[in-house]
Amino acid sequence: VQLQASGGGLVQAGVSLRLSCTASGQSFRTYVVGWFRQAPGKEREFVAVVGRGERKIDYAGSVKGRFIASGDNAKNTWFLQMNSLQPEDTATYFCAANEFYSDFLEGGRMDYWGKGTLVTVSS
Repeated sequence: VQLQASGGGLVQAGVSLRLSCTASGQSFRTYVVGWFRQAPGKEREFVAVVGRGERKIDYAGSVKGRFIASGDNAKNTWFLQMNSLQPEDTATYFCAANEFYSDFLEGGRMDYWGKGTLVTVSS
């Protein structure tokens, strides 16, 4: 079972990037997938979560209105569209999967973590 985040890079402030998360090794139809990030010297933090069938999506306050999370459980693929990027968005971004939506919001343990992708935003 593997989750892999991709799409990171070095960009200037104000531009957009789209991250992808793909899953392999098993079907993730019953899982909820979300995004976290970890900036240098800081703890990992929640960014966004996409419920099954996109019926419910939540964001951290710091990215709400700028980031758009989406996904297709049947295709084992999820996306994080990041708009109006700012230097404070610089971090390694991870996707994670868990059975329970609430665990993303409540700091619960994730069942699976993907390898991260680095996003660097220059001012």
